Amino acid sequence: MSELLLDAEGLYLELKRGVQRLLTPDTALVGIWSGGAWLADRLAADLGLADSGTISSVLHRDDFGARGLAKADHTSLPFDVNGRDILLIDDVLYTGRTTRAVLNELFDFGRPASVQLAVLVDRGGRQLPIEPAFSAARVSLRADQSLRLARTDDGRFSFEVK
Repeated sequence: MSELLLDAEGLYLELKRGVQRLLTPDTALVGIWSGGAWLADRLAADLGLADSGTISSVLHRDDFGARGLAKADHTSLPFDVNGRDILLIDDVLYTGRTTRAVLNELFDFGRPASVQLAVLVDRGGRQLPIEPAFSAARVSLRADQSLRLARTDDGRFSFEVK
């Protein structure tokens, strides 16, 4: 098996540039737990954005019956969602099922003016009609492989391929 080498820190810089182009004066960043939340926290700090939050897909997943309450932080949206431009941030987009679950969770909190998605890596393989407004990279992996964002104690990103 050939090893996939991705520079997560370099891709983060590309994601930051892409996110800057998507921002409106009324945009709130919402990171999808866990890798997306890490990215959104860092983006909010680097871009000086006041409104950001974290969203969990756990209660709206279509495999909830099999997974149960997986280890995840709860949704935390410390701003009014109604009428806001929401920019969802995720680390890896694959089937689109997590994004679908997150959209359901988001609309439990209100009705945003718009919702866009920006991802660090799009690995294709969509099962639902969900596409990111921005992706820093597109890669192909076998269906039996997974790509996971890791974060060191000092906040630096890397990838794990399994």
